[in-house]
Amino acid sequence: MTKIELWTRQQRLDNLFEIIRNLEGDPELISHWARYLCVQVSGFLETSIQTVLSDYARCQSSKHVSRFVDAQVGRFQNLNMERILNLVGQFDPDWEKELRAATEDEPKDAVDSVVANRNRIAHGEDVGITFGRVSRYYHNAKLVVDLLQKRCDGSPAK
Repeated sequence: MTKIELWTRQQRLDNLFEIIRNLEGDPELISHWARYLCVQVSGFLETSIQTVLSDYARCQSSKHVSRFVDAQVGRFQNLNMERILNLVGQFDPDWEKELRAATEDEPKDAVDSVVANRNRIAHGEDVGITFGRVSRYYHNAKLVVDLLQKRCDGSPAK
């Protein structure tokens, strides 16, 4: 996935959140949408992290190293915050420290929750997720992606 495809995916997800935010009516229907959005946010987070790191490798290294990085980051699934931090730390331990400090508390909890809920949803379990909660998860997932993107672009994560 390219940065443009990633941006397009984010815009589609932003638009879907806006549509659901403006829905009126059956709370059960909105609850189903919240579960669907949770799965989409988890996928967005996973593909975004993979895209940002693959793009960094493509810009900073030979095509052989870039292909290797693509293959490695493509294997990472169920990216909770600790797995993201470990993956980033393989690129640069200082990046991991910066990202860890910048994502303490709510961002970390949101990423971990969205992935855990996605797994429970995929296995048919009830999760009791609300639209408001998944909206916060999405906000924090975008924050984590943005911090990593800035770090890969040469700015420290803050």
